[in-house]
Amino acid sequence: MPFNGEKQCVGEDQPSDSDSSRFSESMASLSDSECSRQSFTSDSSSKSSSPASTSPPRVVTFDEVMAAARNLSNMTLAHEIAVNENFQLKQDALPENSLASRVKHIVHQAFWDVLQSELNAEPPEYEHAIKLFEEIREILLSFLTPGGNRLRNQICEVLDTDLIRQQAEHSAVDIQGLANYVISIMGKLCAPVRDDDIRELKATNDIVEVLRQIFHVLDLMKMDMVNFTIRSLRPHLQRQLVDYERTKFQEILEETPSALDQTTGWIKESVNELLSLSETALTPGAENSSKPSLSPTLVLNNSYLKLLQWDYQKKELPETLMTDGARLQELTEKLNQLKIIACLSLITNNMVGALTEGLPEVANRLKRISAVLLEGMNKETFNLKEVLNSIGVQTCVEVNKALVERGLSILNAEVQANLIGQFSSIEEEDNPIWSLIDKRIQLYMKSLLCLPSPQKCMPPVPGGLAIIQQELEVLGSQYANIVNLNKQVYGPFYANILRKLLFGEEAMGKADASSAN
Repeated sequence: MPFNGEKQCVGEDQPSDSDSSRFSESMASLSDSECSRQSFTSDSSSKSSSPASTSPPRVVTFDEVMAAARNLSNMTLAHEIAVNENFQLKQDALPENSLASRVKHIVHQAFWDVLQSELNAEPPEYEHAIKLFEEIREILLSFLTPGGNRLRNQICEVLDTDLIRQQAEHSAVDIQGLANYVISIMGKLCAPVRDDDIRELKATNDIVEVLRQIFHVLDLMKMDMVNFTIRSLRPHLQRQLVDYERTKFQEILEETPSALDQTTGWIKESVNELLSLSETALTPGAENSSKPSLSPTLVLNNSYLKLLQWDYQKKELPETLMTDGARLQELTEKLNQLKIIACLSLITNNMVGALTEGLPEVANRLKRISAVLLEGMNKETFNLKEVLNSIGVQTCVEVNKALVERGLSILNAEVQANLIGQFSSIEEEDNPIWSLIDKRIQLYMKSLLCLPSPQKCMPPVPGGLAIIQQELEVLGSQYANIVNLNKQVYGPFYANILRKLLFGEEAMGKADASSAN
């Protein structure tokens, strides 16, 4: 499935070949150098997704805003279930020793204390216990499949509260027997992971504690059932994800016409950047009266590459990438760590590579040390310069140790100071080593986006990145899967935005006239 961190092949588990072809169809009029103004007159997406509409802005009502919020919530949940194999719901746990936690404990303890006193009274008072069994009965029935009529009838018969009340009136009710029956049914219905809980219930003798633990285990079983349902739905969601997300986003766009503003700005920024580069590349005296022609695919891929350098704390993501925001941020943070490790390795090889040649275990050990010390480097409190200095010191120690083992003299003080100084300078702006590694990683990621999807093998890793090749291929696979799925879902919306930005109002006017006919 998409975004599995263990996969080494790009797009290997995209929803389907037909889904991939839909993006190609929606972007067919946006092919690279062959595209013309006439090719942008066909309407490849829903009419409301056009950012060039000449209609006056309308007032959005509160109900429309809430409807859009519900659609976004549903779309986000469906996306997360489909693309995240580890997605599951968990019970909310209140912070330990918090006021809410203490209040909850006190209230619950008071309830069970009252139940204890009622059952110990002479004669015993069973009304609260009967209500608990009534609630337990409904929970057990909710676990049954539609075809489980025999067990359903048995549960309703044994846990018949009217009958239990009649028995209580004549002091003939067997509360412990009812609890044992409930535990036996729970043992039949629960997942194997709850077998230990069931055994503990059977070993408990205090009836109040048994009832208390029954509700605890039932809560766990309810969560197990929900997560089982999620796992069952995942294959169906994966097959329908592209159409479902596109339809939901179209509904959001109809409710809130400004829902593509951030996306338009994101793509426009990429257009301006590429235009600036194109104009800079023109030779002096060359004809530059006309606007340089840009490939829509180049623009879109460049926009995706910008996400790898995005400031996720300060800058808002495009609306079409909100559902993958957390994944993109985590990927970018890991990529930044790999960049530094590659920089450190390159500096080490340049300075002492000749001395440590033939000792791959030294490079791997230094890589592990760097990775450990760089954990959490994206936190505001992280002192990168200090950590880089520490890595430099540790690198000198490891290299000297390897040299001594080979019977060679250790690094002199000047070389060690130079090595540590170069490590510490990586964080400085416009550091040449950092810029070189960054460009090569960008080149590698760009090559992933240029490959056809699905692609069964990874492109070659540029020089200087061998030390992080394995991790880079994993991140590259995750990144390409995110991008390819995003293109499939939102390709028609991007096509309309690119028509406007690259070919102006003329093409949009032709598209509107064509759709009107």
